[in-house]
Amino acid sequence: MDKTINNIKAALAALMGLLTGLWGWLGWLVMGWICCMALDYLTGSLAAAKEGDWSSGKAREGIWHKGGMIVVVLVAAGADLLISLVLTNLPVLDLPIQYPGLVCPVVLVWYIVTELGSMAENAATMGAPVPAWLVKLLAMSKNAVDSAGDKLGGEDGGNA
Repeated sequence: MDKTINNIKAALAALMGLLTGLWGWLGWLVMGWICCMALDYLTGSLAAAKEGDWSSGKAREGIWHKGGMIVVVLVAAGADLLISLVLTNLPVLDLPIQYPGLVCPVVLVWYIVTELGSMAENAATMGAPVPAWLVKLLAMSKNAVDSAGDKLGGEDGGNA
């Protein structure tokens, strides 16, 4: 039995190592975001069902919302690609740095924090006690990512 468990652990570790080698940390960030979207949709549906307020129309709205998020992440990835190509190929912009991408990871982290906050709200609706400090921590995290995004976009403290 122990040998089987150890073989399973070794296989999972090898798989995770392979995927990390292929995807890098950004791939894991994307996977985390996809899992958060799915869990938020599930917990939102469960919370609505508990309240007797579930409807296929609201479920479709949730799917459209998630689809819009996917579009925004693709736009952010496109912006990163464009910036990288410009910095790499325009001779007038000879910078001593590499641009591995910044826009897409910031957008992904912002969405993950938002989804986590939504899941906490859904859990509260379902009757689970949610620690106030967790809600505050998620709000602080979202504000920190917003500040980083503002700096990335050239905004100073929210003033353009």
